[in-house]
Amino acid sequence: MADGKNEKPSAFSLQPSAALTTDLLRHLQPHQVLTHPAERLNYRYDAIQFGVTPLAVVLPESTADVVAAVKAARAAGVPIIGRGAASGLSGGVVPLEESLVISFTRMTGLKIIPERREAVAQPGVITLKVTEAARPHGLIYPPDPASFRTSTIGGNLGENAGGPMCFKYGVTGDYVRELEFVDAEGEVHRVTRDAFDLAGLLIGSEGTLGLITEATLRLIPPPKYTRTLMAHFAEVGQAAEAVSAAIAAGAVPAKLEFMDRACTNAVEDYLHLGLPRDAEAVLLVDTDGDDLEIVEEERALVERACLKAGGVVRRAANDAESEALWRARRSISPSLGRIRPQRMNEDIVVPRSALPEVVRQIRALGDASGFHLVQFGHIGDGNLHPNIMFDPRTESAEAVHDLAHKIALVAIEHGGVLSGEHGIGTMKRDFMTDAVDPVTLGALWDVKRALDPAEALNPGKILPEEKR
Repeated sequence: MADGKNEKPSAFSLQPSAALTTDLLRHLQPHQVLTHPAERLNYRYDAIQFGVTPLAVVLPESTADVVAAVKAARAAGVPIIGRGAASGLSGGVVPLEESLVISFTRMTGLKIIPERREAVAQPGVITLKVTEAARPHGLIYPPDPASFRTSTIGGNLGENAGGPMCFKYGVTGDYVRELEFVDAEGEVHRVTRDAFDLAGLLIGSEGTLGLITEATLRLIPPPKYTRTLMAHFAEVGQAAEAVSAAIAAGAVPAKLEFMDRACTNAVEDYLHLGLPRDAEAVLLVDTDGDDLEIVEEERALVERACLKAGGVVRRAANDAESEALWRARRSISPSLGRIRPQRMNEDIVVPRSALPEVVRQIRALGDASGFHLVQFGHIGDGNLHPNIMFDPRTESAEAVHDLAHKIALVAIEHGGVLSGEHGIGTMKRDFMTDAVDPVTLGALWDVKRALDPAEALNPGKILPEEKR
């Protein structure tokens, strides 16, 4: 958590390695290498955690620049942390020791190839920019994490990010056709999705296996019609029951999102959109397609399931109403600061059949803990984001971590997993021993060591220390 405990007392004052700096400046321009303490300090965090100030920061503009940086770090024996917009929520880009940070924010090359329905993007491209560039060609890029206005393609690839459209359209990895990456020795590779699917191995690996420098992404035409509804419920489990029933009846919504009462009220305090303050749970739903009759029928399926579960349904009358409702969903994260200044964001995924019991158990854990706990997420995909809200000045970080562990155990007990799109990073690394058996953990370590024998790429992330 963002309590500064990982920061070494001398990290700010330490000068970067002279050998490392000299080697970097031999191959890169001075404006691409940051060595001043104040500059380096800005690269020790992500959206949820602080770490150790890096020895130096490189701002590459090409794959060749990345190669030069990796080889310089390798020669100096310095670990390497790849970093995008740092909007991650699991400590995935936080340096745990003195390292070289490679920040990809200047690698923003983007090319649309409409005849192939493809985009070729460097890792620093903002996610939303892909669809903005593709739309004039009658195409879109579906993965849409809530941070799509700030997060980068490289970060999305590292976490295999999803978003509200993931239930129907899939996550980042479903749109990758080819990757270029630099390995731990500074060699460049291009890999596709066939044979051993090495591209798939890199997706979701959080920069621990290689540094992605280019991605060829699949694009699709947007649907002709979209219809939106909101349903609200007197109890959180009812919303989950409605989701399970709607999908069992054959509905495949484009978006199916969940917010509990705390989320709704935080957003309403912020935006004043007329959301139902007394509801314990709200569902936001889009159905879409190229056949209007089918789109309307699918919305009616969802509506009937919500009414049967005890919900109150409101259809969006026009595009403006629909946009206002989805603005509410996208505004949850910035609104939560009104509850407490800090949060620990969980990211569990459970089978849809288990959703009613899981959301009720999490609510009970939050009520018993004394913390403000809020729930939201891509509930159609079984992906929930319980957020533990706390004030690090007055509340125990250890107690927060203990509650997060209990939530993780709920997911595991119901046949779920620890993360759907935020990654493991450092925040859930210790929980991996609960979620993955020792033999499988050993196999994951074998993969890590095969691609990164010196364990130089983003060390201390995902995998707990191996018990030998």
